[in-house]
Amino acid sequence: MALQLLSASAATTLLMLISIFIMRRLRASQALQAAKKADHLVLMSSTPEPTMLSRSLASALPDSVILPHDAAAFKQSMNSYWAQQECQVIPACVVRPRNVQQLCTAVTILKREYDEREKHAGEAKVEGLFAIRSGGHSPVSGAASIKGGIVIDLGLFREVTPSENGSSVAIGAGAKWMDVSKVLDEKGLAVVGGRNSAVGVGGLTLGGGLSFFSPRFGLVCSNILSYELVLASGSITTASASINPDLWRVLKGGSNNFGIVTRFTARSFPSTNIWGGFIYMPASQAAKVLAAFHEFVNRVDSRDPSTMYDNHAAGPIACFSYIQTLGVQAIAVNLVYTKSPENKKWPACWKTSSFGSLWHLWSTCKVRTLTSATDEMNALNPPGRRQVFATTTIKNDPTTIAAAHAAYRDAIASIRRVNVKGLVWTLVLQPLLSDSVRKGDANPLGLDDYTHEPLVIVSFTVNWDERRDDDFIKTTTRRAVEQIDAVAAANKSGHRYRYLNYCAEWQRPFEGYGEENWRFLQGVSRKYDPEGLFQRGCIGGFKLDVMNGGA
Repeated sequence: MALQLLSASAATTLLMLISIFIMRRLRASQALQAAKKADHLVLMSSTPEPTMLSRSLASALPDSVILPHDAAAFKQSMNSYWAQQECQVIPACVVRPRNVQQLCTAVTILKREYDEREKHAGEAKVEGLFAIRSGGHSPVSGAASIKGGIVIDLGLFREVTPSENGSSVAIGAGAKWMDVSKVLDEKGLAVVGGRNSAVGVGGLTLGGGLSFFSPRFGLVCSNILSYELVLASGSITTASASINPDLWRVLKGGSNNFGIVTRFTARSFPSTNIWGGFIYMPASQAAKVLAAFHEFVNRVDSRDPSTMYDNHAAGPIACFSYIQTLGVQAIAVNLVYTKSPENKKWPACWKTSSFGSLWHLWSTCKVRTLTSATDEMNALNPPGRRQVFATTTIKNDPTTIAAAHAAYRDAIASIRRVNVKGLVWTLVLQPLLSDSVRKGDANPLGLDDYTHEPLVIVSFTVNWDERRDDDFIKTTTRRAVEQIDAVAAANKSGHRYRYLNYCAEWQRPFEGYGEENWRFLQGVSRKYDPEGLFQRGCIGGFKLDVMNGGA
């Protein structure tokens, strides 16, 4: 009997190992297939006629405007988005300014067109004219593109220039985090930046930004010393603690509502290799993973020196995935320590946690460069597939954490019945610590006024193959979030904050900043953009409702 049980256990372990290996290969092949499909879609779609506005832009900036009849360049631009649904939103043209002066010219032309349309619109609402693309990593359709409109592509603003004394780095708004870490790794420096190498600097930073270094230094936005941006007037300005301080503050989480940021100057600090990676487990370990997550996050309140929170520890990021193609569930937990351990083994804070003793199939945790760690995060969800995010925030309450996992699990039954092609349905839990959000410069996110109790960001990351399943996936994801919110409300374990970069298109993140902060954002918007170019002329992202009665 013992031998039979051992054989069964070995077979199960082998099956899980094979399944996860296939899952990783499957995601790469699905991304390649989706990219080829996207190429085909762009090539086969009818070429739209140039609009008067796109002609005006092409006349003023002949070397920086890509029109649809330039098929190869236009296709390349469209297929550079992360989510497949964004690739399928076809604009009238793409403007790729080569410098900030060209961007000023483009904004001036767009503002003139916007004013003209406002004059003739009367009581009607002016339709969006343009969208802004930094890294193009948002899964929200239309977040960085616009059907029949103008895309401002910041892809040529990719500078990464450390200061001579190594205390700051100038970063172009079109850079991706891989561009930043590759330069800084070589110099023994780092910034509080993104954890996924393919994510754009602009979108992540303007949405708040979570980082491996947040436990030590705060959110990404709270470590930006200054911003260079183009305002609705077409003028260039700087926002810092001493120059336009109100604008400096609202850009720390206010998204694209105030202008087009062209350069961020971020604090930098000495940093060598880090320790990190994923541990992979079968779904049968779910209860133990949830308990380990709660226990580790609760260390912020510990007075025991052996279990006190170590701010070099980032995470845990606990991911629970259902892979439709294989019909299996798996767990991956990301653990990071932002200081290289002396013996290159598990750092004490992780070794003494429950994660250190959890049985797992395998681990990728090792000493590595920051670029390597962020590349691994990117490899788990590569570009070219249809994507949806949605999020909520709860307290580190075991009952509510379990309810979040139950909502994930409950949705799998309906997903199986529909049989969504290529689906990967993932629940992600990660801590948001009160100490972390108070570090760095002040921001308007509304997190500095809550108690010392740690929070948990709950999010769903969902990807699949075919457009026909879009509505079902969006509905299922929303239902799961609302199920979690209902339990949190009943247990008084919810929180108003919604991390903007994980929000679905139906969510309203600025409401979660609190009324006072929301009104502050609206007031600054009126000051720097009185006619509302970035509220109504620029679509995408989340808007402040400046002209709709305020908060």
